[in-house]
Amino acid sequence: MRIAKILGLLVALVGLLAVGGFVFILTSFPDVAPAPDLAVAGTPEQIERGRYLAENVTVCQACHTPRDYTLFAGPIRRDLLGAGGERWDQTMGLPGVLYADNITPAALSEWTDGEILRAFTSGVSRDGTAIFPLMPYHAYGRMSQEDAEAIVAYLRQIAPIDHEVPERSMDPPLNIVVRLMPQQAEPQVIPSTSDELAYGEYMTTIAACSACHASLADGQPILDMAYAGGHGYPLPGGGEVRAANITPHEGTGIGSWTRDQFIARFKVMVGARDQVPPGAYNTVMPWASYGEMTEQDLGAIFIYLQSLPAIENKVIRFTP
Repeated sequence: MRIAKILGLLVALVGLLAVGGFVFILTSFPDVAPAPDLAVAGTPEQIERGRYLAENVTVCQACHTPRDYTLFAGPIRRDLLGAGGERWDQTMGLPGVLYADNITPAALSEWTDGEILRAFTSGVSRDGTAIFPLMPYHAYGRMSQEDAEAIVAYLRQIAPIDHEVPERSMDPPLNIVVRLMPQQAEPQVIPSTSDELAYGEYMTTIAACSACHASLADGQPILDMAYAGGHGYPLPGGGEVRAANITPHEGTGIGSWTRDQFIARFKVMVGARDQVPPGAYNTVMPWASYGEMTEQDLGAIFIYLQSLPAIENKVIRFTP
């Protein structure tokens, strides 16, 4: 009888602790500062820098714009630029059903500049909702303040599109745990382009290359396999494509590539419109978007990638 009473008390205690932890998470997180009081100037130079970043480096539009996967690498539909609606779900290893938001002025008209900036650099929406890091805000949070403001300036002037996007639906316990994921942005200073290694690290970081070129275990990146690739992405036309190993391993990565070969691999895809039949090889890598990066920026990224540890990880590129 005494043992049963003790066990009952222990169960009750565990229950109280669980409820307390639940309430604590709900009331204390996301633990991110309020949106900054910010008024972005929106100069032509700032807008152009933001366009370059959002379309060709951070490639915001590759996720927030519907893509045409009847063509190789799924070029974005410029008639729906920023309209959102792309869906990601459990078939892709995600904890629920997520949608890319509409980021045109039609959806952001009531947002302040600071709220927009906080969303993509710290992972907290206007209403305080924690954003799932499918959008790699941990990487974007390290971009410079001027680059982040440039993206805001760009988003303010793209064409407004009225397109309602469904609400996300996250599986438990991630629907609660997601509140712990946002973190305060730590903006960096843009290194001088003369320091190619440091500048390349900056560009690689804000391009969030590691977000896709990862190896995962139980849905989480394996830290000592960063950039080694292997994660699979189901294709709309059927089959699965896997992220390449972009470490400098000679046999399984890009260790044997030259700088010129690396740059050319991107540039050859600019304007490409090759048809892809259902079930044939395709890729989610937005080659056409990245291909419009400057040769200086692509070259600096290559220099940085070549400085990483060489990791042997043979990746099977595509499975029908």
